[in-house]
Amino acid sequence: MTLFFILLSTLIAGIGSVLLAAWLAKALLARFTQHLLSLAAGALLATAFTRLLPEAFELAQQTQVSVHALFAVLLVGVVFFFLLDKAELWHHGHEHHHDHAHLAHEHTYTHGDHHATHSGGWTVLLGDSLHAFGDGILIAAAFVADWHLGLAAAAAVLTHEVPHHVGDLVVLRQTLQNSRGALIKLSLSGAVTALGGLVGYALVGVLDDSLPYFLVIAASSFVYVALADLIPQLQKRLTPHQTAAQVAWLFAGMVLVQVLGEIAQH
Repeated sequence: MTLFFILLSTLIAGIGSVLLAAWLAKALLARFTQHLLSLAAGALLATAFTRLLPEAFELAQQTQVSVHALFAVLLVGVVFFFLLDKAELWHHGHEHHHDHAHLAHEHTYTHGDHHATHSGGWTVLLGDSLHAFGDGILIAAAFVADWHLGLAAAAAVLTHEVPHHVGDLVVLRQTLQNSRGALIKLSLSGAVTALGGLVGYALVGVLDDSLPYFLVIAASSFVYVALADLIPQLQKRLTPHQTAAQVAWLFAGMVLVQVLGEIAQH
C-alpha cells in the first residue's frame, strides 16, 4: 500500500501540477500566479519546519543518528541545491519564468525573446525531468516515514510546481508553436516524478537507518526553493492591500499543510 500511495501521490504532484498550471495559464494567469507563489512558499516552509525536520529528529533518536550530523546534512543540502541551481539543472532558470509569464500575458514577446525560448525548450524539459525525479525520491522518503507526512510533502511539491510550470508552458509554446504538444511534453516530464518515487522507495526501503538523512535532504530542498526562488519574487514594492493579500496567501500555505496533516492523522 505504501508503494501504491507513493505512485499515486507522485503522479498527482507531477502531472496534476502541469494540468493546473495549464488552466491558470489559459484563464487566470495574471491574477493568481503571484498568489500561488505566496501559497507555495508558505507550504514549503511549513512542510520543512513543522513536518519533515521534526520527523527526522524523532527518527534520529530511534536509530542513534547524531543530531549534529543531521544539521550538517541540512547545511550541505542547502548549499548543494544552490550549486544545482547555478548549473541550471534543478530550477532550470526559474528566475526567468515569472518574466516570461508576464510577457506572455501582455503579448509583448519580441523576435529576440522568441529566439531565446526556441533554444531553451529542451533545457526546460531536461531541467523539469531532473527536478521531478528528485521530487519523487523526496516524496517516497516522506511516505516511508509516515503516510500523512508523505501527503504533506506531495501537497507542498504540487503547490510550488504550479507557478513554475506556468512559465514552462509559456516557453514551450513559443518553442513548439503547439499548445497541445507543449502540454503533452511537460506532462511526460512531470510523470518522471513517479519514477523518482519508485527509486526512492527502493533506496529508502533498503537503507532504513538513512531515512532521517533523506527527510533532512527533502527539507533542505524545500527551504532552498522557498527562500531562494519563491520569496525573492515576492519582494517587490506593493500597495498595503496587495501586501496584506500576499501575507495572507503565505500563511494560507502554512495552514494548508497543517490541515492536511491533521486530516491524514485522523
